[in-house]
Formats: sequence, C-alpha cells, structure tokens
Amino acid sequence: MAEIKVTVTDTQTKCLEYAAYSVQTWCDNAIHNRAAVAQEEIIAKLVAHCNANNIAIATGVDAQITQAYTLKVVDTAKNISDAIEFKE
Repeated sequence: MAEIKVTVTDTQTKCLEYAAYSVQTWCDNAIHNRAAVAQEEIIAKLVAHCNANNIAIATGVDAQITQAYTLKVVDTAKNISDAIEFKE
C-alpha cells in the first residue's frame, strides 16, 4: 500500500484547520473519493473495450484495474502528459 506525504506551510495548516474539523480526515477523504471516481472511469473504459473486442473481463476491481493498464485501455496521467509534451 502506498503512503502519500503532503507538506503544507504553517499558514496553510491554519487555513485547513479553519475549513475542516480534521485536516487529516479531509485529506484522506479527498484522496479516497478521487480514487473512487477514477476507478469508476477506468472500469467503464475497460468494460467498453472488452465488450467491443470480445475480451473476457477480469474478476474483481483490483484485477480489472490491472487489466485496463495491461491492455493499454488507460495510462497514467504522467505518461499521457509526457507524450503530449514530447510531440510538441
């Protein structure tokens, strides 16, 4: 499991404390919710790809996300961005 570290200034911490009961909980929720949205998008793309190409869909969310990357249905945002910059 990946651990993600975020560094903020003292002023940013004070601002976040104003906006949220628990800064850590707010950060956790933001990251988990964004991951859930991405998961839905990836699985939708995988299902469409597999149906269009008569490919069996892997069983379980973890396997489906892996399959989407393996089949190159999706790629990381960094890879996509780097490829666009390279073409320019």
